[in-house]
Amino acid sequence: MITASASERALIVAPQGRDAIVAMTILQESGVRGEVCVNLDELVEEVKHGAGLAILTEEAIRATDSRALRLWIKSHQPPWSDLPFIVLTRHGGGLERNPTASQLLELLGNVTFLERPFHPTTLLSVVKTSLRGRARQYECRRLNEELESRVQERTSELAAANRQLVEQIEERERVENTLRQMQRLEAVGQLTSGVAHDFNNLLTVILGNISFLDKGLAAAGVNGQLMQRLGYMRTAAQRGAKLTDQLLSFSRRQRLDPKALDLSETIGAMRDLLQSTIGGIRVETSLCHGLWPVLVDPTQLELAVLNLAINARDAMQVGGGGRLVVGTANVTRVAPLRPEEPPPGDYVAICVSDNGSGMTKDVREKAFEPFFTTKEIGRGSGLGLSQVLGFAKQSGGGVRIASELGRGTSIFIYLPRSAAVPTAERQSASIARPTAHAGGRILLVDDDSAVREVTAAMLRELGYSVIEVGSGGAALDVLAAEDTFDLLLVDFAMPGMSGGEVARHVKRLKPTLPVVLITGFAERAALAEVKDVQIIGKPFAEDELAEKVRSALGGRVEQRHAPTLAHPSVIGALVRPQ
Repeated sequence: MITASASERALIVAPQGRDAIVAMTILQESGVRGEVCVNLDELVEEVKHGAGLAILTEEAIRATDSRALRLWIKSHQPPWSDLPFIVLTRHGGGLERNPTASQLLELLGNVTFLERPFHPTTLLSVVKTSLRGRARQYECRRLNEELESRVQERTSELAAANRQLVEQIEERERVENTLRQMQRLEAVGQLTSGVAHDFNNLLTVILGNISFLDKGLAAAGVNGQLMQRLGYMRTAAQRGAKLTDQLLSFSRRQRLDPKALDLSETIGAMRDLLQSTIGGIRVETSLCHGLWPVLVDPTQLELAVLNLAINARDAMQVGGGGRLVVGTANVTRVAPLRPEEPPPGDYVAICVSDNGSGMTKDVREKAFEPFFTTKEIGRGSGLGLSQVLGFAKQSGGGVRIASELGRGTSIFIYLPRSAAVPTAERQSASIARPTAHAGGRILLVDDDSAVREVTAAMLRELGYSVIEVGSGGAALDVLAAEDTFDLLLVDFAMPGMSGGEVARHVKRLKPTLPVVLITGFAERAALAEVKDVQIIGKPFAEDELAEKVRSALGGRVEQRHAPTLAHPSVIGALVRPQ
């Protein structure tokens, strides 16, 4: 670093005579700092530490090697610098009479020739002039460095602002892409839920009539190929019902029956089922102890895990060292990066990992789209991951995929932490086939005449008396005119007045009348508004309908149809001897 005092000093090279002493004396008397150098090499070294000017004698340049000085001036002198030189020449050594002077002018550049002997005032005048010029050079250097520093600072600020702008643009594009994907999925969800509703009505009619045909043919003693074909029809209709359930799961419009669970216990209990499902691939579990409880539908959870296990099996070669690991863990998530991921919060994660083929980027982008599949035609519906995503989102969580081509895939289901306490053991999902009840009067409301006819036939076979109407308004009129019904069985989705609205009206007018809603699908919020009702989903089998009706009626039929005892005084009169 060049100091202020070093930048104002005069370096003197005058190896012969008394020129150096004379120059130093004159400079010191005028307050100018001077230093004597032995030769030009020393001068070059001192100049690197700072100098205001250099005073040289003509003999010093001629008698010593000037290559180091020439190199410094031409190559190493900073761009802002033009060091002033004062050359003391002999009398008559000016340019017009001394050819060497022209060479020195070319060598030194910023040079002033001063003939000896010189007056001290002349030397001081030239020195002060050179120092003022040199001071301006240092000032220009300072201003240039300050300007460069400001330019660098401003450039850094602009670069930072540009990076922020790029990040904001990327974030905006990511949000827009997420919004477009969510809107697309929502549109597909609305479409599939509408299709599923109509399809469930059709399946209710088909499965109901298959059941009647089965009973009628069996009663007529028909067997063999005809019954086999009927079985094929039932199996196809049930597969259609399963597909419809997957559509509703993807569109997040299925009705869930959440229970507090310890997912480590649930996954542990599924291990044998998983192993039998995926065959010759090794199944391992990595279950966390002290897992947070979650509030989810156990059946839908098991279906989601089975879907992931089946997808993992199809991505691996049976007998080729395939390995499936199902694990659980407590996690805290930050802001999501993709639309399928959950919002920030505490979750219990289920991870299903395989060492299969992995996913390409293109497959990863389309993985959750409904009906997208990489399997052969006929081997998959393309709704497996869509169903998993629908279940997770409807449960308040989300899904994440981590996959590397050729290394395998890990899919995480995130379910929100709950304060509910898991039950000691799950209730069995199996339903015993109920026996028919004698008596009991049911008002059946459904706008679809085919569904209404099949449902009424099932109820009559179970021993109930059924009155059928096709709209909510007609149902309220019948209930206002008669007070002899034991149960209202009403379809939820009807034009005009919905089943939910009918149920709310009935609960105000006849609060003790049990209500069962029939639904192919319904929004969770709409179902939540209807209190104190039971729900049965389409398509339903006869035993499901019987159990739901029996549960809703309870002891109401026996109470309504029990004989009324006469007053004690009447009884006494009857038995008193005449």
